[in-house]
Amino acid sequence: MKSIIRFAAVAAFALVSSAAFSQELIVEKKTFEMPSYTTVGGQTIKNVKIGWQAAGTLNADKSNAILITHFFTGTSHAFGKYKPDDKVAGYWDAIIGPGKAIDTNKYYVISSDTLVNLNPNAPVVTTGPASINPDTGKPYGMSFPLVTMRDFVNVQKALVESLGIKKLKMVAGPSGGGLQVYEWAAGYPEMVEKIMPVIAAAELSSFLTGWLSVWAAPILLDPKWNGGDYYGKEAPVDGLAQALKIVTLHAQQWQWAEKTFGLAFAEEGKDPTKSFGAKFKIEATLDAAGKARSATADANHFLYLVKANQAYSADISKIKAPTLMIYAPSDLVFPAEIVEQGAKKIAANGTPVQTVKLEGPNGHLLGVIGMAQAKDQIEAFLNK
Repeated sequence: MKSIIRFAAVAAFALVSSAAFSQELIVEKKTFEMPSYTTVGGQTIKNVKIGWQAAGTLNADKSNAILITHFFTGTSHAFGKYKPDDKVAGYWDAIIGPGKAIDTNKYYVISSDTLVNLNPNAPVVTTGPASINPDTGKPYGMSFPLVTMRDFVNVQKALVESLGIKKLKMVAGPSGGGLQVYEWAAGYPEMVEKIMPVIAAAELSSFLTGWLSVWAAPILLDPKWNGGDYYGKEAPVDGLAQALKIVTLHAQQWQWAEKTFGLAFAEEGKDPTKSFGAKFKIEATLDAAGKARSATADANHFLYLVKANQAYSADISKIKAPTLMIYAPSDLVFPAEIVEQGAKKIAANGTPVQTVKLEGPNGHLLGVIGMAQAKDQIEAFLNK
């Protein structure tokens, strides 16, 4: 059962990697701090902190840096392990490390937590609604300013510049990280040499905007959410678990469900069509995955991430960096047709665009667990 829960949790974008691809790359979690940051909306946040990690060596002219931006529920742990005996490596460990597609023997690879990261109860560093407001000594809650993908990028830019890096060899990331990639290329074209958005359309669709609302609904309906005022009280963990359950299923595909579960019962002899107390195996697995993920997550942070995704509005006409766009035809979050439309619009600007398809029944999740399929194309793209 534990292995099933772990696999389903990956569908909610938990931190995963295949041990088959893991090399013993050990990374250190660091903290970047800003005394204050002014959001795109004009509000000031004091004492901003985000976590980050890096691997490789920055060369003399600091021209070999690559930035990895993470997905909705991800963190900076994109590659390597924090300790040699860790069972789980970073989510893109299959393609980042010594001798891999993104070779840390050649490149200095950085990955950072975002503002309002979903996981303030996990080993991340982030500033968001659960953080203490220095002006009040209490958690911000819903008084925390709304932030956007551009705000995520602006804080990352400050981190990069603090290291003396003036131009990034590449910016790459999956899903919500892919939206940040587009924001980087559109907002700071002079700082980005190449981009690799993965399982992410260049323009937000109305359909996904609606889905994001569906993701958030269980939290808003949980009476313990209390308008976001629950710190120091009982948190809305049931609503959060149900929200993460929805994300888990949305990130997969019907082929995965049929192959993995079929219509098996969660408990032998207990027919879910005969009783409300019985469940199908897929129901029980999704419930367990949502509950497990909610243990490290925060409901308000989830809602702020939903708003940040809905506020995405990169001007893709400004993207000039050569682009490697990786997507999955089975993706239900960013359907292939919408991704392909964005690729054509970027290419129409005269920007070189290459597309790569990830095949398999795992839908959106392929941008996390299926990246080894694209390792040759990634390596060739970087070496051009």
